[in-house]
Amino acid sequence: MGIIWTIIIGFVIGVIAKLVHPGRDNLGFIMTTLIGIAGAVLMGYLGHFVGWYEPGQTAGFIASVIGAVILLAIYGRIQSA
Repeated sequence: MGIIWTIIIGFVIGVIAKLVHPGRDNLGFIMTTLIGIAGAVLMGYLGHFVGWYEPGQTAGFIASVIGAVILLAIYGRIQSA
């Protein structure tokens, strides 16, 4: 059941990141989900390592969206190059 929640939360984070990120992103369901999951994992480890928040706090969700927006921007730059 954990992997299903990871995919669902990753998709939600990816969609929010696409809404926050300026510009037009032509990403499908799979790439949106993967970028959301990667943003959540990246910022989850970074936030816990630095001590910004504990597991389950709202700050972790916000940080995950920020991480996904950063990854979306990087992905957009790579695609346009």
